[in-house]
Amino acid sequence: MTDFFDAPGRFWRGNLHTHSTLSDGILEPAEVCRRYRAEGYDFMALTDHYLGMYGYPIADTVPMRGNGFTTILGAELHSGAMENGDLWHILAVGLPADFTAPNAPHFRPVADQETGPELAARAVAAGAFVAIAHPQWSGLTMNDARSIEAAHAVEIYNHGCAMGCDRPDGAHTLDLLLSEGKRLNLIATDDAHFSEPDHFGGWVMVKAEENTPEALLASLKSGSYYSSQGPELRGIEVGKTTVRVRTSAVSSVIVQGRASAATAVHGHSMTETEVRLDRFAASPWIRISVIDRAGKRAWSNAIWREI
Repeated sequence: MTDFFDAPGRFWRGNLHTHSTLSDGILEPAEVCRRYRAEGYDFMALTDHYLGMYGYPIADTVPMRGNGFTTILGAELHSGAMENGDLWHILAVGLPADFTAPNAPHFRPVADQETGPELAARAVAAGAFVAIAHPQWSGLTMNDARSIEAAHAVEIYNHGCAMGCDRPDGAHTLDLLLSEGKRLNLIATDDAHFSEPDHFGGWVMVKAEENTPEALLASLKSGSYYSSQGPELRGIEVGKTTVRVRTSAVSSVIVQGRASAATAVHGHSMTETEVRLDRFAASPWIRISVIDRAGKRAWSNAIWREI
């Protein structure tokens, strides 16, 4: 069996999507960072809306680093219209502070903007980890989703969208893209503005040797992480006929694959669960979701298999 958590290092907890008074959040950047640090996070990215109406901010959070807590520079990028006419929302973590701003004066598309996919590609070229933000909230179509060829991940869960409009999900978009052969990962995020209970609800657990922006970004780009609302994924060993999943105590372990392929095992306080892969003979990928007794979930990235 192959263990998909065998990379060196340890897991670091981080939030990749947050806002402050530099855009439409209600807390100053330093207070946002203080709260995440106080809640036990190892790192975070402050990703304010990169729009002209806010002065195209990339928050300087370097002074907030120290004593086991780090930050990664980033922003939520916008440019061009999706099929429904709304502006693109693209999460970019690891942007350089001098990233060239698009022509995006406000939250509405304007003429002669670069497209969302073009902006995403430019962010990746600049060194960022790029994710398709809140596809359910955005009303993202599959044509929209297919058009972003440079993204690393899709937000599978957005806590702010869960609390603010009950549209937190990205699984449908992600799974269809995976089934078309797109090798995308997934992230859970807060999208916190601190104007409602939109914080400390979804995060990533990144495996890296050091809690530094450079090491964390490398692990994010390589997919060496999982996403969670609470449960821990401690090991995933994939064989030809079964997958063995080690976790904190959970009540459900579910393996998903292409089309309707899925198998679930339910129980009580499960910490090591073996799931048969009989239903996945035609699926080139699988991913694992676990659910604890409180209904909180954790998600693995897709695992690609030879079939």
